Amino acid sequence: MFAAAREASGCGHDEFDGTSVAHVLDAACARYGDTFAAVLATSRVWVNGEPADRSAGVGADDEVAVLPPVSGG
Repeated sequence: MFAAAREASGCGHDEFDGTSVAHVLDAACARYGDTFAAVLATSRVWVNGEPADRSAGVGADDEVAVLPPVSGG
């Protein structure tokens, strides 16, 4: 997790069981609450360095990254 997702969750990484991106993200929202869910709503999600949607399958060795929008100049 990066930037605002890291702040909302209080950590840079965690582990969740699940067979899809949706399962992993839903588990993260349940653990971290509404603030994390709000950040997730505007974030991109990648699996193993590639863009992915909620229907993408994941396994125990996959990395799901939450990348909030970045602003600045």
